[in-house]
Amino acid sequence: MKNWTNQILSTDQAKTTILIRFMVGFVFLSEGIQKFLFPATRGAGRFEKIGLPNPEFLGSFVGSFEVVCGVLLILGFFTRIAAFPLLVIMLVAIATTKSEVLINQGIWEMLHGSRTDWSMLLGSIFLMIKGAGHWSIDSKLTNK
Repeated sequence: MKNWTNQILSTDQAKTTILIRFMVGFVFLSEGIQKFLFPATRGAGRFEKIGLPNPEFLGSFVGSFEVVCGVLLILGFFTRIAAFPLLVIMLVAIATTKSEVLINQGIWEMLHGSRTDWSMLLGSIFLMIKGAGHWSIDSKLTNK
């Protein structure tokens, strides 16, 4: 494989990284699917409620990224690339939904309400730094 591909796919050989991949991957996969199953409360309707532009498009766009990138994380395939859009999704989610809670209800309510957001954000950062780990397609492709 080309050098840049090896750099993107390279990973440490930690066997426990699969736990983080599965946690982050399955949460995003589930949330993405729910944006299509329950658009009024999880997808376009939610985006409209928080005042984001073009909520119909954004619901499908974000849901698609969550499903595709969630599956890629579960498989451990292009893990670093898949983690990046999920990181962006979490930053936008925290900025658009938790800042209002912070202003209106205080830091403790914001921290309580954002515990999953922070877990997904930090899990995505972890996977971008460490890679997919031992049991992954990335690891097999780089022959480690």
